[in-house]
Amino acid sequence: MKGSVRKRGATWSYYFDLGKVDGKRKRKEKKGFRTKKEAEAALAKALHEYNNAGAVFEPTEITVADYLNQWFDLYCKTNLKYNTQVGYLRIIQGHLIPKFGVYRLKAITPAILQEYAVELKMNGNSKSHMIGILSVFSAALNYAVEPMHYITSNPMQYVKFPKVEKAPRERIILTLDEWQQIIDRFPPDSRFHIPLMIGFYTGLRISETFALTWDDIDLDNRTISVNKQIVKRNFGADVRKVVEQKGKKEQRSSWYFGTTKTVTSNRTVKFGETLYRALKAEKVRQAKNEMKYGEYYTIHVIKVEKDEKGNDMKRIVPIQKCINSPLPRVRMVCIAENGQYTSTDSFKFCSRVIHKELLLAFDYHSLRHTHATLLIENGADVKDVQTRLGHTNIETTLQTYVHDTEKMVERSVDLFEQVTQAKTS
Repeated sequence: MKGSVRKRGATWSYYFDLGKVDGKRKRKEKKGFRTKKEAEAALAKALHEYNNAGAVFEPTEITVADYLNQWFDLYCKTNLKYNTQVGYLRIIQGHLIPKFGVYRLKAITPAILQEYAVELKMNGNSKSHMIGILSVFSAALNYAVEPMHYITSNPMQYVKFPKVEKAPRERIILTLDEWQQIIDRFPPDSRFHIPLMIGFYTGLRISETFALTWDDIDLDNRTISVNKQIVKRNFGADVRKVVEQKGKKEQRSSWYFGTTKTVTSNRTVKFGETLYRALKAEKVRQAKNEMKYGEYYTIHVIKVEKDEKGNDMKRIVPIQKCINSPLPRVRMVCIAENGQYTSTDSFKFCSRVIHKELLLAFDYHSLRHTHATLLIENGADVKDVQTRLGHTNIETTLQTYVHDTEKMVERSVDLFEQVTQAKTS
């Protein structure tokens, strides 16, 4: 590989080609040398480093902006799930690069990071948001230590996170009367009836519910197999383009089947008579609607595509029934009368109606929260609730979903009375 030097204004620069990346020719150039001789010497050194290790910079010279972009491409794209990549990149581009981008990586010290942590607190960031930003930076700095060997230690390890008063998170527990209002507003002929019923009677996450196919539901044994979740991805767009378009007109996007949140999220959930009758009736209703709409009925097929890591991803493609497709058909549970998919985006309309028309505090997660709380306060085994919800550890179930409701308090008092009376009688 060869390069050259040239004079621009009062200084000299060197450059050499890096070859083609994504079909476009890339060039490395560095400016600011006082003499031609200095530029030639620097070029020789850069070519030697590149030819031997593929490096085009001195580790001591790399900026935080360049390093974070490199870390994202080398590590995040190959190890993190798509939605996590989007979240990390938004932190990198929205917080870390604007604040530290011009710093050299080696110049980041614990003192600088401590000041930034305090600044995040003073700017009114929540504890979770502050920790999220600093944790992403810490993960990137760990990678700079090992395996990159750009720095010898992670300066974030010495930072003390400022105390932030955590605002109590509102947990919405529906009363049975409120639930009845909701289900009366969205009866069996509504496209939102079945998603609501599944959420209330099983406690599934919204991404799990809207990923269900009829193959996942065993009506004979009254079980639901949770083995995937629904993921929205911009059609043919790189993660960077997704982040860059935030606030702009959204690009064409598609729904994909993705892996569950955690390994323990893969589970089999049993359900009772009420949901059994609802699901059985819905399956019959969908068969009748398919006959009613005929060739204009919307069906869904699966197209296998590759993600950034080279893994197979299953895209859900809607087509009219009259189209003869070689792709395998998948029968989604959550659909409208004409067969169109009811997505998590579609469900936002249902939530708005519950808020504005029924005047109830509600989100889909409140169905999961209500399901768990009703089980616990009526004596269900916490370990069984943990398994049912797909939590990795029981502490999450206890801390997140078990709360002191009035019924729990009264039951504790009654239980204590029974024990003490039995001992003294």
